[in-house]
Amino acid sequence: MTDEPIARSRRNLLLTAALFSTGGVAIKAVNLAGPQVACLRSGIAAVALMIFLPEARRNWNPRVCLLASVYALTLVCFVIANKLTTSANAIFLQDTAPLYILVLSAILLHERPRRADLWFMLVLACGLSLFFAGAEHPRDTATNPPLGNLFGAASGVFYAIVIVGFRWLSRGGDASGSLSVTGLGNLLAFVFCLPFAWPLAPGRPLDWAVLIYLGVFQIALAYLIMTRSMRHVSAVEASLLLLLEPVLNPVWTWMVYRERPANFALLGGALILGATVVRSLSQRRRMEA
Repeated sequence: MTDEPIARSRRNLLLTAALFSTGGVAIKAVNLAGPQVACLRSGIAAVALMIFLPEARRNWNPRVCLLASVYALTLVCFVIANKLTTSANAIFLQDTAPLYILVLSAILLHERPRRADLWFMLVLACGLSLFFAGAEHPRDTATNPPLGNLFGAASGVFYAIVIVGFRWLSRGGDASGSLSVTGLGNLLAFVFCLPFAWPLAPGRPLDWAVLIYLGVFQIALAYLIMTRSMRHVSAVEASLLLLLEPVLNPVWTWMVYRERPANFALLGGALILGATVVRSLSQRRRMEA
């Protein structure tokens, strides 16, 4: 394999992370309630995914359906969290997923954590606790931070179940199950939210433009680029490149809305991001040894 496909895949993964990172600011830009945004965003994404990725509309077996339901909850909780708290809080709380992954992997997959993993879990737990320390005052872009933080934490738990579920599917010989879960999960998120989103407000033309962007580009196109790029880059390197998402996410919201997280939340986010970088680099060195 030449270096060009690898270099192109790295650039594409950075582009994927950049697209993912715009979710927070775009969700806040839509002048609709959280369930309506979650409903329409995922409905548009489901259609786009099934057009761009034929694998996303195949193999909807019971395992995929179960996991897609949890992924739908991840999507919905993330959108509602972004509406209620700062986008930085939402993304960093979702990024605590590795904490739950290590616990779930030990219980469900019988994968014993190493000592280094236990230290990693401790740092993540400390970072998580800081989001609930102190009081955050409501603002125009974060109307109920405490409740939004709970939805953000829930999205991290559900996302962890999805990641562990992907490994469960691969053990069962379903290598393309993640794409099926992504397509069906967005469709289920649309269906789940529809009763809470109805009747759909007409909205501004800008709202519909942003919703189309969220569904087509921020979700569907990003997943298309990511799945094509993962063929040439290791999982550890890909995870490092995709860490650009939580770095850029609060930057876009600050640039557009001057939204700044509380000091405790910033410290918690720094702990979560720093611990994840250190662990990923450690895994990379171990694989290269």
